Amino acid sequence: MFTGIVEEVGTVRALRRGAHSATLSIGAHTVLENTRLGDSIAVNGVCLTVTSLDPNQFSADVMHETLRHSNLCSLHAGSPVNLERAMAADGRFGGHVVSGHIDAVGTILRIQRDDNAVWYTIDADERTLRHIIMKGSIAIDGISLTVARLARDSFAVSIIPHTRAETTLPTKQIGDEVNLETDLIGKYVERFLATPSSPPSTAVDSGGITRSFLATHGF
Repeated sequence: MFTGIVEEVGTVRALRRGAHSATLSIGAHTVLENTRLGDSIAVNGVCLTVTSLDPNQFSADVMHETLRHSNLCSLHAGSPVNLERAMAADGRFGGHVVSGHIDAVGTILRIQRDDNAVWYTIDADERTLRHIIMKGSIAIDGISLTVARLARDSFAVSIIPHTRAETTLPTKQIGDEVNLETDLIGKYVERFLATPSSPPSTAVDSGGITRSFLATHGF
């Protein structure tokens, strides 16, 4: 589990491709502190397992499914990437709940400066947009951000100078692809509403959690 607070920007040292998979080697410093083989590190928001470890870099295997559903396939030697270690149980929860499992890849449509902030407008498919709400949280390339605008085919976030300085956002251009992970809680709620519980149990004994049941109980 991650929080979407990027700890450092690393640099891809190598992307070695197999038939349908790859091994990614990344130069880093901060995220290597107290890291061991088997630990999880989010790379552009994708949860990867450390398979080899050196003083100034780590490597991780990327399976076919991950390459198909993220922008990791477009990385190359020299690419900057956002890095975050899995959240420590005694750490601060500065962002929001981020699983490291990408829902979709969006494309940057517009980049607009607004005084000290910069707006990024990103397109997304209908399935992804249904899980995005105004002022809700979204992870873009592993960065925890707040949705500030929402349209039928896109959404926008406003980035403060600190966030831009500490992430890969300054390197992004119109047309670049970014990894998107929508709010985990919203996806669970939708799943519960769509799927009746079986077998019925306790107080909900006639068809699972429904909109009527939630309204009756004050939700």
